[in-house]
Amino acid sequence: MQTSVYRDYKIGEIMKKTVLIILLLIGNLSANFLDDGLKEYKSGNKIEAIKLYTKACNSGNMRGCHSLGLLYNNGDGVRSNKRKAKELYTKACNGGNMGGCFNLGFLYSNGDGVKQDKVKAIKLYTKACDSDNISACCNLGVIYSNGYGVKHDKSKANELYTKACDGGNIVGCYNLGFLYSHGDGVKKDLKKAKELYIKACNGGNANGCKGYKIIEKAGI
Repeated sequence: MQTSVYRDYKIGEIMKKTVLIILLLIGNLSANFLDDGLKEYKSGNKIEAIKLYTKACNSGNMRGCHSLGLLYNNGDGVRSNKRKAKELYTKACNGGNMGGCFNLGFLYSNGDGVKQDKVKAIKLYTKACDSDNISACCNLGVIYSNGYGVKHDKSKANELYTKACDGGNIVGCYNLGFLYSHGDGVKKDLKKAKELYIKACNGGNANGCKGYKIIEKAGI
């Protein structure tokens, strides 16, 4: 009996290792599809890129699904298909790709190819933001600042804009600067606003540059 148990254990271990090797090979293959697709896209061969992104997605690479969703969403190299984009973003998001969650949230927030649903958008943005997708944090901040589908919460908006700005999202910096320059939900602080506008301006945000100039003229 002991020998039988030992053999079963060994067979089980071999099977586990075999499955692991297969999964690694599939993972490497899907990564190769994604990398090759990116190269083809950059070289302007979008038709081939779509084929490779599709293979990556079908092989379980969620970045491949997200990348393919972007092409369908924007009509980039393929006819625009919001329904297909939604399906791909959903698959990517469910598979743990936060870019997919963010873009799916954007569709629902704006009613872009889907029925507008701010509640769904908030859930998706929150999921992405909690995983440090700073674009989602910024958009979620806009929702709380304006009370779109939720109660106005300037404190929450401040928190979200801060996280977005600290993570390098220039729009988040501008929006946070706007709150401080107008005392909107926070204590008015033109010096703080100026710092944030400068950061936004240096990142290429035209509104940040305008805001900075206005405060500069005021002698702050």
